[in-house]
Parts: sequence; C-alpha cells; structure tokens
Amino acid sequence: MWNRTENQIKLILIRHGETAANKEHRYLGRTDETLSIEGKENLLQYEKQGKYPKADMVFISPMKRCKETAQLLYATVTTREIPEWTEMDFGDFEGKNYTELQHDERYQTWIDCNGTMPFPNGESREMFIRRCMQGMDKFIQSLYEEMADRKIENVAAVVHGGTIMALLSSICGGEYFDYQVKNGEGFVCSLTLERGKTWSITLLHLL
Repeated sequence: MWNRTENQIKLILIRHGETAANKEHRYLGRTDETLSIEGKENLLQYEKQGKYPKADMVFISPMKRCKETAQLLYATVTTREIPEWTEMDFGDFEGKNYTELQHDERYQTWIDCNGTMPFPNGESREMFIRRCMQGMDKFIQSLYEEMADRKIENVAAVVHGGTIMALLSSICGGEYFDYQVKNGEGFVCSLTLERGKTWSITLLHLL
C-alpha cells in the first residue's frame, strides 16, 4: 500500500524454460510451443537451488512456454497476462535455424543490417520494442491499481528472451543484444513507482 511518496519494488525478469525449438536454435516466435521435458527439469533444478526470488505478483506472456514456466516456479501466485509481451514475429524465418537459412539471401540481408530490418512478413525490432513498451504501460497501471489495496515488494515477469531485450534496451539503454539471456535466466531490477504515476527501472544484477 502507499505509505510514502515512492515505493521500491524488486522486479524479476525471467526468460521461459527451454523448448525443443530453443534447443535446436530455431526462431521461435508466434509458434505456441510447450516446454521440453529437459526444459522443465532444468527450471525445477534452478528453483531448488534458490535461483528465483519469491513474488507477490506474476505477469506473463500468454504463450504456453511462459505459462508453464510460471506454473512451475510460482504455482501459488495468480498470473496476469500481458498480450503485448508475446515474442517477436519472425515471419518467414519462424521455425528455422541458421543451417536452414544460411543460403537464403533475405537472411543474409537481415544479418548484414544487424537485425534492424523487419523479418520478411514479420516484425521489425522497432515495431517489437514499441509493442513491448505498450505492454509495460499496462503492467505499470496494473501495479498501481493493486498497490492501492496491498503492499507489493517483489514482482516477477515470465516472458521471452526478446521481450527482455526489448524492454531493458529501451528503458536502461545499451544495445539490444546486451540483455540476451539463456532459457530460465534473467535479470533482477529495482522498479521505483511514485505517487504521480511516474516510474523508473534500475538494473541490479543477473539472476
């Protein structure tokens, strides 16, 4: 609850567990793939090691791999979906990996531009970041509403690797790929919420 001019919240950003496509280094965007058995086992092992802080609220992308990860790590906490945090649309590259794309001229063009051009029939990085930040606005609004009734100290967001890169590069600065993490990993941040509904995020450390 609000008892001072600003509130500090620990924000835990977690990339979902591994899927079969992740293991094969395939572009996995809009395909609603579930976690692999190995991916689930790895998450549970991390959880036993105390890798993931407790959370008062959990926000997720609506895709199965994020829902399943949240269920494994935060089974007793109600989740709230942010549709705008769905992974990037990789267009014609969806489901393919480097080996399958290396002779595609469109892929080489995309590589040469450092990934800034839109994926063929998919999203550009700029479009994706804009969408993720729209989701951030919904996330912040939901926190303000919830904190009118109770104290919130820790919040987890179980999302995609791309979502984490989009949000942190936009909010904290640096390059997009500076914030790339493996499945089941992520970042711990400090989120400051002020009474005037302004906010800021400071990156603290890796999970």
